[in-house]
Amino acid sequence: MPDPDPVPDPAPRPGRSGRPLRVRPLAERKNLVQKSDFAKVLPPVPGFLDWFQALPDIYGSKALKQVVERIVTARQQGREVGISLGAHVLKVGLSPLLIDLLRRGLLTHIATNGASAIHDWETAYQGATSEDVAANLPDGSFGFWRETFTGLNGAAKRAAERGEGLGLAIGRSILEANLPYRHLSVFAEAARLSVPATVHVAFGCDITHMDPELDGAALGASTLRDFWTFADTVGRLEHGVWLNVGSAVIMPEVFLKAVSIARNKGQLGADFLTCNFDMIQQYRAVTNVVQRPPKEGKSVLAMHEIVLPLLHQAILATAAARGCLAEPR
Repeated sequence: MPDPDPVPDPAPRPGRSGRPLRVRPLAERKNLVQKSDFAKVLPPVPGFLDWFQALPDIYGSKALKQVVERIVTARQQGREVGISLGAHVLKVGLSPLLIDLLRRGLLTHIATNGASAIHDWETAYQGATSEDVAANLPDGSFGFWRETFTGLNGAAKRAAERGEGLGLAIGRSILEANLPYRHLSVFAEAARLSVPATVHVAFGCDITHMDPELDGAALGASTLRDFWTFADTVGRLEHGVWLNVGSAVIMPEVFLKAVSIARNKGQLGADFLTCNFDMIQQYRAVTNVVQRPPKEGKSVLAMHEIVLPLLHQAILATAAARGCLAEPR
């Protein structure tokens, strides 16, 4: 009997032809942001609340005061207060402020895109992040960093193996590896506190997708699991607050789909507050976060590195004045 026909080799994966990709050690990269540049966390500053309340009750400052009041009220009542981030928020050194809000129980969910997870992991690993894209793009070295690939894509594989979401897997991997600057990681702190931190990946948008060893199925499964975790939180958002900070497209789109899921399941009305914080007001953030879903939505036009420290301090000062400011856990 003749031998069966041999099974043909599978077709090469797209993008794999030509010479092997050159992946370099992260230690060779110049970083634009160092941990010494990060925001410092202060307790409630004496006199700050008087200053904050003296801001004019008009436009951006009025909206900011209303958002602070609603956040503190929502947490007093045990309601959800979540935040969606663009990568710029972590890249400009604001993670210590978010971590402080997590530790004090003032944030109940952090959601972000894949680029934010990269900045968070690199900061935990080396105390620095943000490569010089303009300098590295001409020779094709942009984005090809061995430890970043291994850390983030390894977390995706772990997530798939353990049935975890991507954000939780990243946080746990940072803690278990005892990375030297893990105290600056939003994901590590969220994992430690058992607060949901979800990563919503758009394939092809992140440097980690250029890794020839990336397990796309694992990444897809883990970020999908995070989407359903996110949708569960949004389903509990009635009488709560949702903030969108610095995400123009991905997170507003994810938020809108989660709102529709919640309403399809009969979980969510419109009695919650949203606010978009950004340097410019973009279509999807305004329509999908501020205008369409809630009964009330706000917009604050400001640089993240200015407005988030003000928001952090105002929340702390307001909670302290009401006698409900918890000590960091």
